[in-house]
This record gives sequence, structure tokens and C-alpha cells, in this order.
Amino acid sequence: LKVRVVRSSPPSSQFKATFQESYQVYKRYQMVVHKDPPDKPTINQVRLVPVSFEDPQFKSSFNQSATLFAKYQMAIHKDTPSACGENEFTRFLCDSPLEAENAPDGPECGYGSFHQQYWLDGKIVAVGVIDILPYCVSSVYLYYDPDYSFLSLGVYSALR
Repeated sequence: LKVRVVRSSPPSSQFKATFQESYQVYKRYQMVVHKDPPDKPTINQVRLVPVSFEDPQFKSSFNQSATLFAKYQMAIHKDTPSACGENEFTRFLCDSPLEAENAPDGPECGYGSFHQQYWLDGKIVAVGVIDILPYCVSSVYLYYDPDYSFLSLGVYSALR
């Protein structure tokens, strides 16, 4: 097994050279695992959303994310409902000491704290809480819908 990290944005020559092959692997995976038809239009199934109550995507997905967090905490960590409510979710995974910054030479999304949302059939099935910094990406936490544990979303997120 050989694993390569290739820059996708801006696209490196390696990314461009392997794009079609990578896309075909993705498409086959979607058809076999998720039973997608071969002509299914692709949609953005992983969304990088800034952790900010000013951001419309963050605000519109907040309740779904908080509910998923509680489901995960209770199933995986055996937390009580009171230990994983909206206030606890906000304190633990939304309040960040990092300031959002859009440096001219930085990534298009900017630097700061993000929720990397994994969507399937119109609902969030996992969220990776990450910090994007000038010299690294830090994985803060990952939670997922226990009903989808067979997808190994933690492993997928780590590789992604």
C-alpha cells in the first residue's frame, strides 16, 4: 500500500494527473457501498463550515450537529443527556480561542476552527472538529452517528 498526499487546492500536477482515476474509485465506492446509480449527480458530501454563529451554514446545521453530538456521546461514551446538551456541545466544540483569519497567502477557507461535516442522504452523519493553522491541521474531535459505525468514519476522517 502506498499513500500519497497531493495538493488539491491549488491543484498540483500529481492531483491533475490522477484526478480521473481518483474520481472513478470514488464513483465505484458510492455505487457499491451507498447503492448510488451510476448517473447520480455529485453533491458536496463533505462541507467545511467555519465555527461561527455568524455563518449561515453553521447556524442552519447547529441543531442537527448538536443532536448528533448528544446521540454519539450517549451511545459511545455513556454520557447522560444532561452531560451532552446544547450548552455542553457549544462549550466543548464551538467555543474556540482561535480567531478566524483570511490571510492572502493562506487557504481559501482561511485559518481558524471548523466543523468538517460529513453528509449522507441529506443529513449529517459525522462531524470532524478541526483547527486549520498556517503550518498544520489539528483534529480536535470527531463524532458520528453510531448507526453508521460500519462505515469507519473516524478512520475515513483521519485519512481525509
